[in-house]
Amino acid sequence: MAYDDENIFAKILRGEIPNATVYEDEGILAFNDIQPKTPVHILVIPKRPYIDMDDFATNGSPEEVGHFFQKVGEIARNQGLHEGGYRVVTNNGPNAGQLVPHFHVHIMGGQKIKEGSMARGMEAS
Repeated sequence: MAYDDENIFAKILRGEIPNATVYEDEGILAFNDIQPKTPVHILVIPKRPYIDMDDFATNGSPEEVGHFFQKVGEIARNQGLHEGGYRVVTNNGPNAGQLVPHFHVHIMGGQKIKEGSMARGMEAS
């Protein structure tokens, strides 16, 4: 899967599509999912054009990768999810159900998540 600079996340990063921003810095944008699967459902994306987790882990600098995941944890804590728990999900490639060729993680929480329940709801992300 090649990076498509016309994907929805690239358009959000360029300001062509609005979003409900939860957090933003020089390298990361986090925003509420428009079709949430849980009461809190936030998408976190790097601002650079990584296709998937493998691309990000291989081609991102150690500082960039570390900063990204540090902020994922911080965003979850700022949403109050750390006490009850939360799920972080990423789909890597078409066999995993990744449809948007821009690396992203889902932070989901705010309710008890049944084992396996999110797998069925995450096909199109």
